[in-house]
Amino acid sequence: MGDFCVTTSKDGYVTHEGCDHVFFVGFLGAGKSTLARNLGRMYHRRYLDTDRLTERLLHQSVCEAFDTLGEDGFRDAETRALRSLLDERSLLVSTGGGIVERQENCELMHQMGTIVFLRGQLEDSLRQIQHPEKRPDLGCLSHARECYQRRMPLYAACADYTIDISNKTFEQVARCAGSLLWEKGLL
Repeated sequence: MGDFCVTTSKDGYVTHEGCDHVFFVGFLGAGKSTLARNLGRMYHRRYLDTDRLTERLLHQSVCEAFDTLGEDGFRDAETRALRSLLDERSLLVSTGGGIVERQENCELMHQMGTIVFLRGQLEDSLRQIQHPEKRPDLGCLSHARECYQRRMPLYAACADYTIDISNKTFEQVARCAGSLLWEKGLL
């Protein structure tokens, strides 16, 4: 695991000296939350989701925030939620699909750790989304395509590592991510 000093906190979670958070970015339905949660459980690392952090900050769901504040207001709160992680250590963080829409967010994630892009096809993402009504930035199929095409280069530009998730089972993606992060000393 390189030159990293690994310790276990009193609550049983693994923390690292010399490395910080791992952020998972990718389009809606890429499996970022499931991956962060499962890797967290496997490697005894704390995990969280920026959408849930933002909801707690606003005391409303993502959909409600889009309705009451608009997308810009939601993105402002999302950035504040991301900033709240500056004093934390060694988290596995799943991000909202649109977090890369603001360069400030990409810079914050780089400041705090490593970014892993889960790259897949739009059709795969759409199949995985069980509750499209809870995804306010998804919209109709043409809007989803436009959003996907706009975000893909943003994900790629901010990523330290990319994992192709196309035609892979979740187990294959989890093994690939776990192996990559372990090899790099990030787990």
